[in-house]
Amino acid sequence: MTRRTARDAPRAGLDVKTTRADPQPADFTDVRATNLAVVLRHLRANGPSSRASIAASTGLNKATVSSLTGALIEQRLLRETGLSGNRIGRPGTALALDGSAYAAIGLQVAADHLTALAVDFAGDQLLLWHRQFDGGPGSGTPDGPAIGSAIGPGRAISAVAALAQRAATRVRRQGRQVLGLTVAVPGLVTDGGTVRLSPSLGWSDVDLRGLLSGSLRQPDLDVTVANHAGLAAVAELRHGGHPAHDLTYVSGAAGIEAGIVVGGRLLRGSRGFTGQIGRFGLGPAGSPTLADLAGIEQLVRQALPGFDPAALADLAPAVDQVAALARSGDTGVLTALRDTGCHLGQGLALLANLVNPEVIVLGDHYAALAEWILPAAEAELARNTLAPAAGGARLTASTLGLHAAALGGAVSHLDRIDTGALPAAP
Repeated sequence: MTRRTARDAPRAGLDVKTTRADPQPADFTDVRATNLAVVLRHLRANGPSSRASIAASTGLNKATVSSLTGALIEQRLLRETGLSGNRIGRPGTALALDGSAYAAIGLQVAADHLTALAVDFAGDQLLLWHRQFDGGPGSGTPDGPAIGSAIGPGRAISAVAALAQRAATRVRRQGRQVLGLTVAVPGLVTDGGTVRLSPSLGWSDVDLRGLLSGSLRQPDLDVTVANHAGLAAVAELRHGGHPAHDLTYVSGAAGIEAGIVVGGRLLRGSRGFTGQIGRFGLGPAGSPTLADLAGIEQLVRQALPGFDPAALADLAPAVDQVAALARSGDTGVLTALRDTGCHLGQGLALLANLVNPEVIVLGDHYAALAEWILPAAEAELARNTLAPAAGGARLTASTLGLHAAALGGAVSHLDRIDTGALPAAP
């Protein structure tokens, strides 16, 4: 009997595709993988639990739970934490996810910097690094230097490979096996990891996964490349504190993109080219798009006259300045924020009418300005959505910060294990 491993699972942790076929009987391996997934997901959602509690909550019998948890402890995916807090009957031994043996890495590519983030199997953050592309004074971190002065694909791939090597080495020195590496890129990314088009990076038809895999000195490392907003949506699903299984994450970091989760799974479409809501536009050719009206760059131009966003790839300082002026009551800035919220809400209503998410999460720069954007956006969303208030989307701000896509890239590898596709033993 063969064991199903993480390498046998689909590349994107939430992106499980099915095909029409004649019904096939489930063998023991399939049933066991399903039951392993039930146990892992229960502990992921509920925290430390006794075997009896797992059995009672999941419907699995006690003997099955005992067998499954024994195997998971042996593979260092679970650990015993002491007596559970059950008040009725004899206390049981509590089990929890074990983060000591496995970890995964997410890398996020922006126009002027990279972000690397690693988490262990329990979901705890192991490292968070930033590398600037400008190479100027103060760039880099105490863990390493800045990565250079250009964002061309060749230099970027070298920079990503170097940062990935460094992060993987740090994790392995902690005694953990690296489950995989996922790179988040804004724009159109194919299922095979080719960046078909990324306007903010100036890339087209770059086989990032293939080139990166060839550059890494770790041929066994599972490398994935995916869209920035989609991975951020994966992070929101796991760490955003939303009970919803139908959510949309909206990013303003590079144009306007959306990561759409339906039924707990990331929506990818036929080739992976989903979520480009910044291209929404109504009217004759040349009419403004949603990105033209509600993008962060347009907001900065309106709120800070004389400021040229094109001169600064990283808009975070400008966004901070806009927020400071809004707090001081600057009427021009408050008007710009309200206008942005109105246009964004109208665009989100188009999306809500199509996929009817339970919650729409405003991420990165939108989240930093949500205090002033949300009221107008909520009003326009409600006004333009057909669903009644009780069945419409709730609009909220992300709490995951500017590295949500890197976090989503890392946890996507954990999600594969949570489907029962266990890794090879370390």
